[in-house]
Amino acid sequence: MIRPEPSDGLPTACETETTSDYDAILIVGFGGPEKPEDVMPFLENVTRGRNIPRERLEVVAEHYHHFGGVSPINAQVRTLIDALGPELRRHGVTLPVYWGNRNWHPMLPDTLREMTGAGVKKALAIVLAAYSSYSSCRQYREDVGRAREAVGPSAPEVARTRVFFNHPAFITANADRLREALAKVPAEDRGQVAIGFTAHSIPAAMAANSLYEDQLRETCRLIAAELNIDDRRWSLVYQSRSGRPGDLWLEPDVLDYLRDLREQGGREVILHPVGFLSDHLEVLYDLDEEARLLCERIGLNMVRSSTVGTHRGFVRMLCDLVCERLQGATEDEKRAIGRFGPSHDVCPQDCCLPPARPQRLAHAQN
Repeated sequence: MIRPEPSDGLPTACETETTSDYDAILIVGFGGPEKPEDVMPFLENVTRGRNIPRERLEVVAEHYHHFGGVSPINAQVRTLIDALGPELRRHGVTLPVYWGNRNWHPMLPDTLREMTGAGVKKALAIVLAAYSSYSSCRQYREDVGRAREAVGPSAPEVARTRVFFNHPAFITANADRLREALAKVPAEDRGQVAIGFTAHSIPAAMAANSLYEDQLRETCRLIAAELNIDDRRWSLVYQSRSGRPGDLWLEPDVLDYLRDLREQGGREVILHPVGFLSDHLEVLYDLDEEARLLCERIGLNMVRSSTVGTHRGFVRMLCDLVCERLQGATEDEKRAIGRFGPSHDVCPQDCCLPPARPQRLAHAQN
């Protein structure tokens, strides 16, 4: 259901006293290395159980070393938490905010131990992922479950807020970032510039078990509609593919999209990383390095749009998601726009299942 926007743009769910039994907020992130010696252990954590060749890890490690062995993602999460805390307090939420990562420090088990020691019994988790897939939804829940098992029976219960691909404030924040990028395009070309919305590619078998593609396309459509961009001008493309060369992954790849665009006579393109929440290393390397170098070589003028980051609307949206859970909001009270309603608070058993086995290209070698 579409909810009317409050006159001042602020969420309203916590304007009255909360009645929930949550006693903490838990930010759940991906994590990233913060010094060169962290890089390989971090990548081993990320790929554990996926049988990724060592040679592939070394290639990816070079991406990190290109930036001094430091991923900006942890610093960006700290900045987001610094912005979220005051927003929560402005809406009467005084719960302590903790932070734990799946793949690097602060690790989830360590954070849950800290919470247990502080007497936390039930936490509401904000997973920093906007879309539903195994790697962006169910795997986070599994990691939280394993962290609770590691802590033991005294570990707090952990629920999570819903995914927010169609929350109106998320759409507006993305539209603002894209509007800023459009302002960098020559005025005479703004009405024709191509828009490439980029997202992390995932295996096709994983996508088949989730709403990842549908949600991404809906987000792109809603952003384009807010800016009056014709559907023929934008495309959803993918980046950051990993894994074995023979496995099927979501396409088109952003570099193939750029080559095709230029061959069709395109001169201007904006790349907007709609599938990412912050300008972390994959955005910096895949778009600011690889895509930009390709565009320079083929004569395509590229502007890279920023992610939502700490956009005020995005921070307000996270506050809104917390407030609706603390207040026990009904489905009609949850804010969502477009063709889909608000996502579920509790994932069904068959939500975002992992792929049974990788799909292979017909011509791939065994």
